[in-house]
Amino acid sequence: MTTAVQQATADVADVPQTRTLSAETRHHRRRGERSRGASAALHGSLAVAAFIAAFPVAWICYIALGPDEHDYLHPGKILGKASLSNFGYVIHHTGFVSWLLNSVIVGVGTMFVGVLIAASAGYAVSRMRFPGHRKLMYTFLLTQMFPAAILMVPLYKIMSDLHLLDSYLGLILIYCTTAVPFSAWLLKGYFDTIPVDIDEAGRIDGLTPLGTFWRLILPLARPGLSVAAFYTFITAWGEVAFASHFMLSAGKYTLAVGLQTYISQYNSQWNYMAATSVLIAIPAGVVFYLVQKHLVAGLTAGGTKG
Repeated sequence: MTTAVQQATADVADVPQTRTLSAETRHHRRRGERSRGASAALHGSLAVAAFIAAFPVAWICYIALGPDEHDYLHPGKILGKASLSNFGYVIHHTGFVSWLLNSVIVGVGTMFVGVLIAASAGYAVSRMRFPGHRKLMYTFLLTQMFPAAILMVPLYKIMSDLHLLDSYLGLILIYCTTAVPFSAWLLKGYFDTIPVDIDEAGRIDGLTPLGTFWRLILPLARPGLSVAAFYTFITAWGEVAFASHFMLSAGKYTLAVGLQTYISQYNSQWNYMAATSVLIAIPAGVVFYLVQKHLVAGLTAGGTKG
């Protein structure tokens, strides 16, 4: 009898301990799981970062709705009289359509020429072992060390000697000198992730190196090509320094240069400038939307090897 009572007492004493252990196990966080405080701090930081990134864009869109020239000085009054009159004026009474066409020509031309050169260079360095193939890539990096202000005069002299001033081709070639080095490094890293067996299979089937590159490798490199295309397009789309010095006639101004026409020595039309800025951002946003699904894959794959 005494033994049975002692056993029952021991069982009862073990119950709170078991419940305590169960509660501790239940409250124990799994690996990688954040506490509520850490999650709140993380989400708060992300919200602040998102606000900092989005506020300038939202502010420009808001200023563009002010119909008067000096509404940006009194932003609180814009909401009561907001309209789209600035956008109508920019489209119908300025050279916006001409600027847009010029920017599309230069941007798309830079994208195609730049990606073609960068893909060819990246593939050659990735697959072929010729004298100086490593030095070639570092030479690309070396060209990025010089700011535009230093390159302005020699490039202007070269373009003048080649009779390429005030021409779309001249501006496209200049933009390619900026976009190709980064794109070549990016694509070289992406081509490194594609198995060499694919090249060998193409040669067994009778394809030339160019045919292998064009028919087998490029279709597999679409994510990397999308990133390179987006970068080269944006490089040409928003550039001001070279375009303002090498495009001499008003009929060949790009959008970024056209923005400067709203500012003179005695007047600044900030409402029209804000409206034009919003319109400029729309094509860039469209290009980003078309290639967004490839951006992350292209950037991460291109950064893993090289």
